Amino acid sequence: MASIDMRDVAGKKTGSRDLPAEIFESKVSVPLMHQVVVAGLAGIRAGTHSTKTRGEVRGGGRKPWRQKGTGRARQGSIRSPQWVGGGVAHGPTPRDHTQKINKKMRRGALRSALTDALQSGKLAVVDELDWDEPKTKQAVGVLDSFELAGRILLILPVPTESGAVEKSFRNLPNVKIAYAGGLGTYDVLLADRVLFTGAAIDRLIRAPKEPAPETAPRSEEETPEETPRKTSKKAAPKTTPAKSARNAKGVAE
Repeated sequence: MASIDMRDVAGKKTGSRDLPAEIFESKVSVPLMHQVVVAGLAGIRAGTHSTKTRGEVRGGGRKPWRQKGTGRARQGSIRSPQWVGGGVAHGPTPRDHTQKINKKMRRGALRSALTDALQSGKLAVVDELDWDEPKTKQAVGVLDSFELAGRILLILPVPTESGAVEKSFRNLPNVKIAYAGGLGTYDVLLADRVLFTGAAIDRLIRAPKEPAPETAPRSEEETPEETPRKTSKKAAPKTTPAKSARNAKGVAE
């Protein structure tokens, strides 16, 4: 099981903690990460691109000149694609660019990205970030003490109540804030350094489901008596006079 050093805001080592192997020691699948990232980028496209075909452009209903005898190439409309101001052939139309990616693939890609980040030395863990008021100077001091540079991804467990931590880091153009519950593969891959808080790692690790509490069996007095089910009787088929006459005639023969 992999482990990582825990440091305080001053950069001093306070201990180390083990990282779960199912998240930080999984198989790194580059094609899976690529597919999830492409799907994520495609999902944020507006898809409002549009062009007009020759049938949608106004005008061009009359043949510009007769078919033969002019010496020029035959033309049927001044709104054909080869004309300036004409329609566009096979142009883009508004559509949805969303690609379907299931939860298993998203989780696998995130595990691959976190494993790659740990192996490449991008990860760092701070004990806790808890400030009373927002100060960018404090945020810069934390980054300097951890020697973080480039694109930095700060991962918090949940949004803070006062918002002091988020406000302290949001003035820095190279820092992006994410939360453990909505961490994405693209953000981890794009960042040069990833800074976790201790609570964010705990939030990232899914807690095992607690077993359902066992209920005591009911006593005979508490057990309700079973009521017999009512059986519905099927109604006899209705016979019309004509049908009964036919049946009587058949019996007589």
